[in-house]
Amino acid sequence: MLRKVMVLTALFAFHYSLFTAVHAQGGNTRMGGEDGDYQSLSERLLKLEKKNDVFNLYLNYAAAAHAEEAGDGWSTGFANKQLRIEIKGNLTDKIYYRLRHCLNKSNVAQGEDNFAKATDIAMVGYNFSDKVSLMAGKMCQIWGGYEFDQNPMYVYRYSDMVGNMDIFMAGVVLSLKPLPSQEIAFEVSDANNGKLEDDYGQNLILADGETVKPLEQAKNPLTFIANWNGNFFGDQLQTRWAWGIQKQAKGTYSRMITLGQRLNLPKLQWYVDYMGAFDDMDRLGIVTSEVAGTEQVRCGKVHYHSLITNLNWQFAPQWNLMLNGTYETASMKNAEPFKDYRKSYGWIGSIEYYPDKTQDLRVFLAYLGQKVDYSKASGLKDTNSNRIELGFMYRIKCY
Repeated sequence: MLRKVMVLTALFAFHYSLFTAVHAQGGNTRMGGEDGDYQSLSERLLKLEKKNDVFNLYLNYAAAAHAEEAGDGWSTGFANKQLRIEIKGNLTDKIYYRLRHCLNKSNVAQGEDNFAKATDIAMVGYNFSDKVSLMAGKMCQIWGGYEFDQNPMYVYRYSDMVGNMDIFMAGVVLSLKPLPSQEIAFEVSDANNGKLEDDYGQNLILADGETVKPLEQAKNPLTFIANWNGNFFGDQLQTRWAWGIQKQAKGTYSRMITLGQRLNLPKLQWYVDYMGAFDDMDRLGIVTSEVAGTEQVRCGKVHYHSLITNLNWQFAPQWNLMLNGTYETASMKNAEPFKDYRKSYGWIGSIEYYPDKTQDLRVFLAYLGQKVDYSKASGLKDTNSNRIELGFMYRIKCY
């Protein structure tokens, strides 16, 4: 039965590619990293020779068995972590496209951009030259940092900050490459998928932590981001830096800086990300959920800081060791009980095995831990969690 499904999928991909086939070349980067040179199922099962890059079909699937401790003993179960379908390609040497849709999220269209939350990416791009390109549609915002840029399927657990960011927005991106190793990009996008009341509620708790005022819809709820991607010493040192400002409601803004730097060696990759958010209205919602206890209001004058480090070491053929650590803080600066009230520590270790060199498939055993410390003045109780996972991640290249 599985073989029949694979064959039908490959046949569909093959006929679609014939329908749309034109000459193609070039890349499609900056939205989840690069794809390796893996064999597709159509090549393996049907011996189809692929002659262009017009159509590429992927299924991103991750699942695991887990045991978890969260304060009241251990619990066990199975979970499907990720399931996304992805189609992308280069229609000509100038035009490229990408669609990525999450199959286990809501398909209800949002009020602002008329896209469902399940649709991560639906965009088309045009290369004016090797140095200038333009993308438009719904896509991942171009914030810096390497955890932010990973394919979600490969992430065991996001940092608190990245995990609470709303990042897939409709907009346009202009990319400039003055040198082959340097890229500067600018983006204008929606700040939200839905209307103000859908995403933030109707009221704002001001900086003193007590006064409440109604929120008003902004006439231009937009995000502006400037991004720099650098490569040095033959791609061994890389940077992903960005700064941006987002209009949230009338009179309120969110400002964010993201600085990612990565050491990229043949058998070892190590990155360190810093992220800082300075919000007139709590965009991430972490402080609001802990301080206000409801999503119907939003806290004001909130600061977040996040430091993330991640190391991958290919210590033997087909084996990888992944180590990850995070340190994060949150503060409602002008409300004395909640000034610098939250510190979060996270750690992850995983052994990954790649059983088939022709496939982007990894089997893993991972341990994830997190501790959140609250100040005494906040009155909140510290939390501690531990999790063990045994599972797989498979980016299935269907065609």
